[in-house]
Amino acid sequence: MRLFELAGGPQLLPANPRITASPVPVVVHIVCAVVYAILGAFQFSHGLRRRWPGWHRMAGRVLVVLGLAVALSALWMTQFYPRVPGGDLAYVFRLAFGAGMAASIILGFDAIRRGDVARHRDWMARAYALALGAGTQVFTLGIGNAVFGTSELNTALMLGAGWGINLAVVEYVISARSRASVRARTPASVTAT
Repeated sequence: MRLFELAGGPQLLPANPRITASPVPVVVHIVCAVVYAILGAFQFSHGLRRRWPGWHRMAGRVLVVLGLAVALSALWMTQFYPRVPGGDLAYVFRLAFGAGMAASIILGFDAIRRGDVARHRDWMARAYALALGAGTQVFTLGIGNAVFGTSELNTALMLGAGWGINLAVVEYVISARSRASVRARTPASVTAT
């Protein structure tokens, strides 16, 4: 909705002078995040990767650029826009998770250039989980504000919870996949009779 407003459409959300004063970072952030979220989901399809590996590589290159644009625009807005609700703790969370997303993309890209597919997959999954943090924050902020109130500390904790939940889930998936891989490589014990 914010993009429609910035494009000259009717005001649908409360006015935000931070955004109207400097709209380019938020436009870059929103457009790149939407495309990253949609296109990125297809990267996790094993069948798609196996059937069209060239598509996976080409889309991956585009996603590296989009993902870095999402993370770096988030960091830019955190650093240069006036502070938003959540105070210093939310500021630190935004810096940490934005930098974490950018670092995950860079480490994932580096891993695939070295031929380390497993590490590439893990780092890119982490980056994707962090990118989807805003979606989880809709729930953590909604539920957290309803249950605990709208204090600055609660807002910051609920923002952090959104990213934290996503990271916990992706780390669980990575760990489970790693355990399954080890079991698959371990020869079955043969019992002597």
